[in-house]
Amino acid sequence: MKGKTAALIMMVIAGIAVVLGMSCTSKPEVITNPKGYDLNKPVKYNMHINLTEISGIAFRHGKSDSLYAEEDENGNVYYLKLGDKKVSESRFGKSGDYEDIAISNNYTIILRSDGTLFTFPFNQVRNKEIQDVKKLKDVVPAGEYEGMYADEKANRLYILCKNCDGDKGKVSSGYILQLQNDGTVKSAGGFSVNVKAVEQLLTGKKKGAFRPSALAKNLNTNEWYILSSVNKVLVVADASWKIKNVYPLNPTLFNQPEGIAFDDQNNLYISNEGDLVSAGNVLKFNYTK
Repeated sequence: MKGKTAALIMMVIAGIAVVLGMSCTSKPEVITNPKGYDLNKPVKYNMHINLTEISGIAFRHGKSDSLYAEEDENGNVYYLKLGDKKVSESRFGKSGDYEDIAISNNYTIILRSDGTLFTFPFNQVRNKEIQDVKKLKDVVPAGEYEGMYADEKANRLYILCKNCDGDKGKVSSGYILQLQNDGTVKSAGGFSVNVKAVEQLLTGKKKGAFRPSALAKNLNTNEWYILSSVNKVLVVADASWKIKNVYPLNPTLFNQPEGIAFDDQNNLYISNEGDLVSAGNVLKFNYTK
C-alpha cells in the first residue's frame, strides 16, 4: 500500500513538473500595434442581422456620421450611424459575391469578387432602388478580388488582387483606375505588394498565404493599411508599397476581417463578418498621438 501511495505521489509531482515546464517554455503571442492605435482596445459595434456578412465599409469625405457598407450576398448598399440599431438599404443589383465598397466624390463603387465594378451616383444611395447603375467588366485582369480604395482627391481607385494566377505567390498585383465624370473608368497604372516581404515578417502560426481582403490609406501617415483575413494580419506599407511591418490580429476580436477605413479624425475602423453564432461587427480604434 505504501509503495502504491509513493508511486502515486511521484506521478503527481511529475505531472506538475510537466505543466510547469510547459508554462515556462510557452511564450504568449505578443500583439503589437501600429503607431497611434491599440488593436486590442476597440469600440465594438455589432451589426444588424442583414449585415452578418458585412464585407467592405466606407465613409464619404471621411465623415463618420454615416457608414456605408455592403455584404457578399445581396446587391444592396447599407447605410447607418454607428451605435444605432437601425440600418437602411438601397438595392443596386442582383445577388452576387460583392466584396468591397468605395465612395469617390459623386460616385459609389462596388467591387465584385471577379473584378467587375458597379458604379452609380452617390446621391441615389438613399433611394429604395438605385437606377443609374453602370456595370464595368474586364477593367482588371481575371482573378479574385476583395480590396478596393478610393482616393477622393485624385478620383482614383486602387484595386488589389487577392488571388491571381500570374502572381504565383510572389506578389499581389494592384491596379489603378481613373474614375471618369460619367462613372466609367480608365486604366491609370499599377502597383504590387511583395508577398515574400510580408511572409518574412510573419512568425509562428501566423505564417501562411497572404491573401489581401481590404486596403485603405492612412492619410495622416501616408501609409497603406492592408488586411489579410486568411491569417488575420494587418500589413502596413509606405506610400510606395514597401512593406514596413506586419501586425498579427487577435483572433478573439477579429473573427473575419474583411473591411477597413479611416475617418477624418484618423480613427481606424475594421469590419468583421459574423457567422451562425456571432453578429457581424465594426471595430473602431481611436487614434491617439
